Amino acid sequence: MKKKNIIIIVILALVAAGLLYFVLRQQHEMREMVEQLEYEKEELQDEYEDLALQFDGYRDIQLSNDSLTQKLAEEQQRVRDLLEELRITKVTNARRIAELKKELATVRSVMQVYVQQIDSLNQTNERLTNENREYRTRNEQITAENNLLTRDNDRLQQTVTRAAMLEVTNFRVTTLNKRDRKTSSFAQIQKLQFDYTILRNITCTPGIKTVYLRLVRPDGLVMQKSPDHLFPFENSRIEYSVKQDIEYGGEEMSATLYWPVEEILEAGVYNADFFIDGNLVGSFPFTLKK
Repeated sequence: MKKKNIIIIVILALVAAGLLYFVLRQQHEMREMVEQLEYEKEELQDEYEDLALQFDGYRDIQLSNDSLTQKLAEEQQRVRDLLEELRITKVTNARRIAELKKELATVRSVMQVYVQQIDSLNQTNERLTNENREYRTRNEQITAENNLLTRDNDRLQQTVTRAAMLEVTNFRVTTLNKRDRKTSSFAQIQKLQFDYTILRNITCTPGIKTVYLRLVRPDGLVMQKSPDHLFPFENSRIEYSVKQDIEYGGEEMSATLYWPVEEILEAGVYNADFFIDGNLVGSFPFTLKK
């Protein structure tokens, strides 16, 4: 009887030992499985966070395609939502973690498509930018060339204008008395005679020319018979003293102008300015002495 009891006790001990070993082994395997799930969850979470950072990087890119921008924003929000769900999902919920892993793969594939579209847009934009830069550079070159041509044309026009300008020379003043005879007496001066010569210029257009003479007194005032005696000069109208119409044919010619003295003359330095075709063609000082 004792022997039988001993055998039963041994068997029960062996069974208990086996059960204990089984339980311990199951616990060990469970811990390993949980550790593996925790590792996979952490790894998956890192991948989601990396993907979220990639979306953040593309968010800062200025895209001209509004539809693509909207899709990127939607996928970015989707990654954020999935990442938040992964964080609160229990490590033992292996099925949901596996589903989230598949979701990650799907989002990555979608993002790859968007990345290709973005790269294509960037390449197109870069090409257009380069073309615009080349276009602007070419336009600047053309503008510079046109400006240079304009300056050259202006200089040429100025040269032609100067070449066509008449020139007055051989200016001489004679003081006349009331009998139109030359006098040296200041008190007897009744008329001023101005002789001048227009030089030969075959470039100038021939025809009737109006010669305007401006006599400026020592005090700086223009001598005039009427305040209406004005003529155009440099976008304005200025006073003249006397004018004369001549027929100019391109060859040198001489002419004379007269100023009847009806005012009290001042002794001093006067100036005689000649204008033809809106140009100052001669300026000569002269002195009247008492």
